[in-house]
Amino acid sequence: MKTVNGQEVIQLFESWSPKKLACMENDPIGLAIGTLNKPVSRVLVTLDVNEAVADEAIAQGCELIIAHHPPIFRRLSNIRTDNPAGRLYEKLIKNDIAVYAAHTNLDVAEGGVNDLLADALQLENRSILEETYAENMLKLAVFIPTANANDLREALAKAGAGRIGDYEACSYTTLGEGRFRALEGANPHVGSIGELHVEEEVKVEVVFPESIKNRVLKAMLNAHPYEEPAYDIIRLDQQTNVMGLGRVGYLPQEMTLHDFTQFVKQQLDVPAVRVVGDLQSKVKKVALVGGDGNKYIYSAKRAGADVFLTGDMYFHTAQDAQAIGLQIVDPGHHVEKVMIEGVAKKMARMCEDKKYSVDFVQSTIHTEPFLFV
Repeated sequence: MKTVNGQEVIQLFESWSPKKLACMENDPIGLAIGTLNKPVSRVLVTLDVNEAVADEAIAQGCELIIAHHPPIFRRLSNIRTDNPAGRLYEKLIKNDIAVYAAHTNLDVAEGGVNDLLADALQLENRSILEETYAENMLKLAVFIPTANANDLREALAKAGAGRIGDYEACSYTTLGEGRFRALEGANPHVGSIGELHVEEEVKVEVVFPESIKNRVLKAMLNAHPYEEPAYDIIRLDQQTNVMGLGRVGYLPQEMTLHDFTQFVKQQLDVPAVRVVGDLQSKVKKVALVGGDGNKYIYSAKRAGADVFLTGDMYFHTAQDAQAIGLQIVDPGHHVEKVMIEGVAKKMARMCEDKKYSVDFVQSTIHTEPFLFV
């Protein structure tokens, strides 16, 4: 197994939950405290970072904390060690524990917070509630001697180009003639200096998401025999990798709203929920947003959800939901704790695949501030 530093751990994490997925303006994600330029062998995964969690990280010998809720949410004007926040930061820094936060990017990511909640509720046939991210598709058209076309197509496919839905290595090839005259100083693969040369060539076309443009171009240039390949990059109207906040899906079996509340309490491990709606009505289609989903009630209604599950429901928003005929189940913000086990297990698998010597510890500190009496 390979000993790694914090940069390598977070690079792996961001391959799954990249910062570009964040959908809240000025979301304070990323490294919040400390440095990643150090060896990391144990990582604590937690929903929140408070002093008890810091003590847990120290006791567990963790060099890094991955949290969902950023420990520094608003811009600081000072760091005073005679108040709770300052004491927390001091303790983390003195014990050389770095803190990395993945907030709304982890909400949006496939397999992130909202998918973990949907997993817990056993939702089937899922879709995104509110699209927040998509990539433009690009098309590469490159001209190459016929004899070299197969090698080029293979290189482009390995780089990720030519994936369309459930198909890979998709390309289109047209036959033609290439003409050029090599000037002094050139080193032509075919033809002679100063002479017009005609070569049987093909045009190979592939599509790919914009995020892998550099990788695709590098693969094309490395596989191409010409020192000056001719190629076009065309931006398409088509989009791919559509992702977003919240999920919509179907319960395995229809149940009453009352039974759904009991199911939620059991599956999400909460003692109580707040409810808007008729407890005897039937529910089958569920929309959900982890954390505070107040502004998505209309998205849930448009999606045809029988019930919308989210936390921190405001009084007047609940009235608005009632007015549009949308039932609400509010299990609180803290149900996002599902990310602790989910992130720890996924990162452990990813590190194992990479042969990284890193252990992921699931925080056991209960950070729910509310008591239910």
